Amino acid sequence: MSDARLGVLKTYKLYVGGKFPRSESGRVYEVTDVKDRWLANAPLASRKDARDAVVAARKAFGGWSGATAYNRGQILYRVAEMLEGRREQFVAEVADAEGLSKAKAAAQVDAAIDRWVWYAGWSDKVAQIAGSSNPVAGPYFNLSAPEPTGVVAVLAPQESSFLGLVSVLAPVIVTGNTAVVVTSERAPLPALSLAEVLATSDLPGGVVNLLSGRTAELGAPLAAHQDVNALDLTGADADLAKELQTAAADNLKRVLRPRATDWSADPGTDRLLAFLETKTVWHPMGV
Repeated sequence: MSDARLGVLKTYKLYVGGKFPRSESGRVYEVTDVKDRWLANAPLASRKDARDAVVAARKAFGGWSGATAYNRGQILYRVAEMLEGRREQFVAEVADAEGLSKAKAAAQVDAAIDRWVWYAGWSDKVAQIAGSSNPVAGPYFNLSAPEPTGVVAVLAPQESSFLGLVSVLAPVIVTGNTAVVVTSERAPLPALSLAEVLATSDLPGGVVNLLSGRTAELGAPLAAHQDVNALDLTGADADLAKELQTAAADNLKRVLRPRATDWSADPGTDRLLAFLETKTVWHPMGV
C-alpha cells in the first residue's frame, strides 16, 4: 500500500455579504502562475453577483458608518493579527501569483500586514486633518467634519495582488465606507484568501465584498449602478477607465482615476481622503 497521499485542493469562492457563495452563473476560470502552470479554478463572477454585492454593501453601510472610529480601528487591527497568523499561506500564494522569490513575497506580505496596522491607527485621527473650525463673519460656530461617501466600488491593482489590494481597500473601509472589490483578474487567489481572514476578524458581513472575474465585465455594471457612490479605477487600463468614468458620470459618482503607484512607498493620506464628504454645521453662539 502506497504511503503517498493526494493533497486537498482548495475551492476558492466569492465573498458577498459575509458569506462564501459560488458565482450564481456557476462559471469558473483557470488561474495560472507566471509560468502558466495551473494553480486553481477561481469563480467567474457575473453581473448578478456584482449587483448582489452592492445590495450587501448598502445594507452594511449604516451600521459600519455609524460605528465609532475606535471600533473600526480595532477591527482593522484584528485583521492584521489574523494575517500574521496565516503569514506563510499568503507568502506562498503571493509568490505563485506574482512570480516572486519567497523572500520577496514575504516582504510584500509583511508590508501588507503593516499597512493594515497603519490604516487602523488613522481611524480616530483622520477627522482632525479633514475637519476644521472655520472663521465666519457672524455670531456662529462653523464646523466642518468628514463623513463617508457610501458604497465604493474598487477595481484592485492587477499586478500587486496583495499589497496593492490592501493599499486600496483599507483606506476605504477605515473611514466608514463599504466596498465592492473586483480582484486582480490574473492573480485573484490572495484576495480570495483574504476574504477568509475578514470573515473571522469581527468585520460585519457586507462591509467588504470580493468578486473575482473579468475586470471589464464586472466594472461596467458597478460603474453604472445607481446605488454605488464612488469608483476607484486603479485596476483598469486607460481605455476601460475612460469607459467606466463616462458611465459613472450618470449619477455623479466620485471617481479616483488610475495612476502609477509604488505600493511599497509610504501611502500618505490621499486615499484616506478620497472617499470622504465634508459636512458643515452652523451653530449660533451663546450670549
